[in-house]
Amino acid sequence: MKLTISKNELNDAIQQVAKAASVRPAIPILGGIKFDVTHQGVTLTASDTDISIQSFIPAETDETVIAKVDKPGSVVMPAKFFVEIIRKLPAEDVQIEVGDNYQTMIRSGSTDIQMVGLDPEEFPVLPSIEENEVLQLPGDLLKAMVRQTVFCASTSEQTPVLTGLLWNLIEGELKFVATDRHRLASRISRVDTPDGYRLSNVVIAAKTMVELSKLVPDGAGLVDIVVASNQVLFRLGHTLFYSRMLDGTYPDTSKIIPQSFKTELVLETRKLIDAMERAYLMSREEKTNIVRIVTLENGTIEISSSSSELGRVTEQLEVIRQSGEPLRIAFNSKYMLDTLKVIDSEQLVISFTGAMSPIIIRPADHDNSQYIILPYRTTN
Repeated sequence: MKLTISKNELNDAIQQVAKAASVRPAIPILGGIKFDVTHQGVTLTASDTDISIQSFIPAETDETVIAKVDKPGSVVMPAKFFVEIIRKLPAEDVQIEVGDNYQTMIRSGSTDIQMVGLDPEEFPVLPSIEENEVLQLPGDLLKAMVRQTVFCASTSEQTPVLTGLLWNLIEGELKFVATDRHRLASRISRVDTPDGYRLSNVVIAAKTMVELSKLVPDGAGLVDIVVASNQVLFRLGHTLFYSRMLDGTYPDTSKIIPQSFKTELVLETRKLIDAMERAYLMSREEKTNIVRIVTLENGTIEISSSSSELGRVTEQLEVIRQSGEPLRIAFNSKYMLDTLKVIDSEQLVISFTGAMSPIIIRPADHDNSQYIILPYRTTN
């Protein structure tokens, strides 16, 4: 194998695929990036068996030569070192030549580097997915739906399915749900789908969805999504992103959402975030994150938190609209802040059914997203 390739094009591609290379591989090959070089271009692949990313660099685009291939071939290079080396090479072009036993020479400007490659035959084969039906989502919508839900996924492996993001698609309505049993986020959107197309109980690891979001370009360009029996393929231009689905049945969360409320508050999102951040600073020192909200008779709420060592924070916040019974409730301020920061409306509605019932938070101007936080039982 021998080729000369644009350093910038190569660097961009390996930065993408390296996200799938295993950091602590059980076998060395999973910590590598596979090169498949033909006269049509260069295909780069990395996989840790849970996710796989493949990127194609065409030899030419719009009459611009990106790669000059003298000899096709394949090799696997150690990802961590290779990514760093390519990024720091001095010249605009990189020459890569593979000799006997996968000894690899990398040249750029006056720099010569010798690396030991690995046998590409040992690299795992990518999943085979039949593309019978393709769902297309605007990239900016996909990123927004992930951002507004993924933070509620569990980080505990005791219930693996809860470390994922649930996808359901019925009659053109796509819904994402994430929960760690203490809080829940849901986000819906109307999407264009093939006739009769539906998804049920598709669960993809939250950390995988975060990595995918980083690869999706900003803007409304379409992402192709193909769902198979236990794999999902995302196509973003010349990049393919494969993810294994999580095993298990996601719990039915619809039953925990109250349908009627005893108290409702309408607040300015930014002012509530600022007040909650100040209260969080004190509650964080106590390691409990407990913040209290009390409704007052003068159209305000009191937000407070305390630390046995530092003291107490108390402030009043004006309510745009308040209805129902007086309320005193305690909750995890970090959970509340995580939720407030993804709400995309200037005003929000917080609904309560009682001091020990779920807190419901949603934007004031649309019903596309909904958040639930379970309250704390406290002594006062």
